[in-house]
Amino acid sequence: MDFRLTDEEEAFQAAVRKFGDKVLRTHERQLDAEGRIPDEVLSEMAHLGLLAMPVPAEYGGMGASAVLTEIAAEEIGRGDFSMATAVFFLLEAGWGHILAAHGTEEAKREVLPAVCAGKAFLGIATTEPTGGSDLANMRTTSRKANGGFVLRGEKAFVSGVEEAKRLGGGHLTLSKAEEGGFRFAYVPTRSPGITTQKFDNMGRMGISTGALTYADAAVPAKYLVGADGKGFEVAMEGFSVARTFVSAACIGAAERALETGMAYIRERTAFGQPLGKFEGIQFELVDLWTQVEAVKWQCRRAAWLLDTYTLRGDESHRSEVNRAVAAVKLTAPQISFECVKRVMMWFGAAGYTKDVGLELGFRGIMSYLVGAEGGLNIMRIILGRELLGREFLPYK
Repeated sequence: MDFRLTDEEEAFQAAVRKFGDKVLRTHERQLDAEGRIPDEVLSEMAHLGLLAMPVPAEYGGMGASAVLTEIAAEEIGRGDFSMATAVFFLLEAGWGHILAAHGTEEAKREVLPAVCAGKAFLGIATTEPTGGSDLANMRTTSRKANGGFVLRGEKAFVSGVEEAKRLGGGHLTLSKAEEGGFRFAYVPTRSPGITTQKFDNMGRMGISTGALTYADAAVPAKYLVGADGKGFEVAMEGFSVARTFVSAACIGAAERALETGMAYIRERTAFGQPLGKFEGIQFELVDLWTQVEAVKWQCRRAAWLLDTYTLRGDESHRSEVNRAVAAVKLTAPQISFECVKRVMMWFGAAGYTKDVGLELGFRGIMSYLVGAEGGLNIMRIILGRELLGREFLPYK
């Protein structure tokens, strides 16, 4: 495997880093305070081709590889430390790919160009008030009616409920089909029969989280994603893609935290010398940097596997892909959070203030520890299944 980036990939990475430094960093406090990503930021992301990058050019995207999208996710996580822009980015990228790969031609031409232009939102709705990981016991149902489907139930802890109302758009929604199996469909949030509720999170303030309630909401057949009754498999493919980009964003945030910390311990003196000369801090920095560097290449390999197999529809290495993605989603958020926590401690009391800015990452990264795109213990269950076999699952 050649670990070098191509000239084009390096140029793209530099452009996204410049965008992160000059646009995202200057707006991160604003979006955290105002609870939304400014329109000018979304417009600039669309101009750079960052929204729904993997979507083919014929639908408004750039047909980007998973590796190139992973590189962009790292830089966006580094640029907006709150993780809000990274969440918006990875949702569009991961679920934009799924709609492009498995949606109907009519739906793709209707939805994807607006998403790629930053004029509509696309997200995922699987989690319910009674739980997010036990999808087999899902209570949201759908039934065939009037040439389409009728959806009834509730989804919770869904990202982008307000954005889908404000910009237009909706969520790829998983439901139990009354006729058997699972149904996966794009559901516009402004549809009759759908109401929303916004939750008050501790972090990632620039993108909303909330609930969607479906009271016999009609969904046209054109919005079906994948084969009817086989929606669970399509959703799992989407999670593999999205989890890789989540991990990449956490790596970018970890690198920013360490860069912030290194600049501080070079300059801050105590007992007559810079903090960086104390082995208690210097060795901790080295250990953290080594872990981040390791998980970065673990993430790059996961993206490479997606490009080589999953995104081409090749299921021959499914277990290898599952292991790589689950491993990086298990480790990247934990390492990233540990970096932020430790650097905050290097700053002492100042690290606890908003002036330093580390608390943005502390609050944002936490969302990926508690469950967003799959909780840590779910990643452990996936890895246990792939290493030992399905007969070792803790449930039937």
